[in-house]
Amino acid sequence: MTWLREARARFHARCLSGPITETRGVPSVADVSNTSSREIAKAMVAKIGPLISHAEKPAGQTAGSLFEAACQDFIAECFEQFTHLRPGRFSVERGQQISRYAQYAHLDELRALADASRTLKTHLGTDYLIKPDVVVVRGAETDAVINQSGDLVDASVARHSGLRQANGARATLHASISCKLTIRSDRVQNPRSEALNLIRNRKGRLPHIVAVTAEPVPSRIAAIALGTGDMDCVYHFALLELVETMREQERDALELVETMIDGQRLRDISDLPLDLVV
Repeated sequence: MTWLREARARFHARCLSGPITETRGVPSVADVSNTSSREIAKAMVAKIGPLISHAEKPAGQTAGSLFEAACQDFIAECFEQFTHLRPGRFSVERGQQISRYAQYAHLDELRALADASRTLKTHLGTDYLIKPDVVVVRGAETDAVINQSGDLVDASVARHSGLRQANGARATLHASISCKLTIRSDRVQNPRSEALNLIRNRKGRLPHIVAVTAEPVPSRIAAIALGTGDMDCVYHFALLELVETMREQERDALELVETMIDGQRLRDISDLPLDLVV
């Protein structure tokens, strides 16, 4: 068994021991009021492993936080294995405001100006000050590291590059990952809104913008996966098992899932680490 396959299995075990539980025979990712959601979720989760049964469904915020932590650790573990494909000082963090990073550092100044002016604050709002669920960050490099294979840079060149510590550079936001255990109609626009903020408010390169979900209903996945490309891609925590379940249950929605896959809008969680290396 390959390392990534084992890492995927560990990620699933982590999900089934915390964020995804079972209440009266129904996995917590299912919409209990939706028959299709319950049936797909039961079969999909059964292909992964046994669930911990609880008398009551865990609080949404708690389950969401546990799912974010599982995604964070999976990505961090994978990045350690793929350093030969993407050299650099990368870290995987949670709950950090985007103004900490190079492309969005100017938002701190904008916030300070807005705080000093009620009119400006009313006009700008605060929606631009987002905190992605999980981020991948690349740290700035010292000249010693940059020059380790030869004299490549000195004080006369590359004086504004965001990679050099000598320029006072901040860490660069490499990827923003929205982790949504489930996708409900009242929260479906959140990942898209965050993506648009990241696109519109940046100075410099755009980070990877992706979402990870365990939602079992294809139409709800499509609500954030299909469209004009605000996000790079949506990653399902168990896409292989979801597709197998849809085929076994002869669901018409299988065509929608295949459309998202063929259209490069939906991929498996095991694809995410390699895609982030790019």
